[in-house]
Amino acid sequence: MKQILVIQNKRIGDVLISSVLANNLKKRFPESTITYLVYPYTAGVLEHNPNIDHIWKVDETWLKNLPNLLKMIARVRRKKFDIIFDPYAKFQSRMICYFSGAEYRIGFKRPGKKLKLPFYSHPVHFIPKRTQFCGKAIENRLNLLNSVFPMEEMNDTPKIYITEEEASYDRIKHLKKPVIMLGVLGSTPQKSMPYEYVAQLIDYIAENYNASLLFNYAPYQKAEAEAIYNLCEHKDQIHLDIYEDSIRGFITLMNKCDLLISNEGGSVHIAKALDKPTFTIYSPYIEKEDWNSFEDGVTHQSVHLLDFKPELYESFTREERKAIEADPSKMYHELTPALILSSLKPYLKHHLAT
Repeated sequence: MKQILVIQNKRIGDVLISSVLANNLKKRFPESTITYLVYPYTAGVLEHNPNIDHIWKVDETWLKNLPNLLKMIARVRRKKFDIIFDPYAKFQSRMICYFSGAEYRIGFKRPGKKLKLPFYSHPVHFIPKRTQFCGKAIENRLNLLNSVFPMEEMNDTPKIYITEEEASYDRIKHLKKPVIMLGVLGSTPQKSMPYEYVAQLIDYIAENYNASLLFNYAPYQKAEAEAIYNLCEHKDQIHLDIYEDSIRGFITLMNKCDLLISNEGGSVHIAKALDKPTFTIYSPYIEKEDWNSFEDGVTHQSVHLLDFKPELYESFTREERKAIEADPSKMYHELTPALILSSLKPYLKHHLAT
């Protein structure tokens, strides 16, 4: 029986899309035991997945402390993993791989950087361009597996598994349909639209559709969410009191909603994994083709400043575009509600016509 570890110490969306590794590894190695190493706040997207046997939760700050990192390395060595996948590819995960004793250590080779130590027995290059409908981020993770353990068919769709108790969730059964979840803030300020723009989009939806509107945001963003609410003119359709402050709670609530309109982030990947329609608004510095999984322009659709004003990007290299991550507000203001509504209006009409 093979012992397999997947290290994915990043944000919610990264962890969820990396679950495709487990889903395919169980087909490739049916008798294997699969463990995921993740940050505690992301573990909810992996819970109840029948292809994942163990979830190790480790705090980011704790792991960055060298004595604690050594403790984690010792724990991994004691487990005697046969195979380790490292989609994380950062200092801590590389050191865990290097000292793990695993025969197969599979991770990404970062472009332009020469590895000083053989962290991976099988370093894998990022794919240069997406070739599959699932999007580049998922395709890269599948390529980690397929490059070393080839498979004829691979499952490319992340899935969230709902328990019977969660399926019976009835907190919003009294709300008028449709129920629209609004991701009013991104996971970071750099992924969040200007508040006044968000309020204008919400007011358009409220004015034109007799829908119930819910807000999604991280618990620490409550004050910012309330600031957006206060900018809205049509507050009667917004139900601020209906909110879940855990990932598993949001999953349960989102499962009962009809669609999601959101800043790009983990909530979008969760909605897609629940087979809910999504409309995504990307931050100007995000590479859309990395994350726009399964977008067909009907069920899943998105907008990016590059779609409307490509000339703003013609003078930027990818590295230079990343440099504006610290303060993308100027370019974000170029992505006006009018531009977004040019795509959002037909999307809403299609999904909410009745």
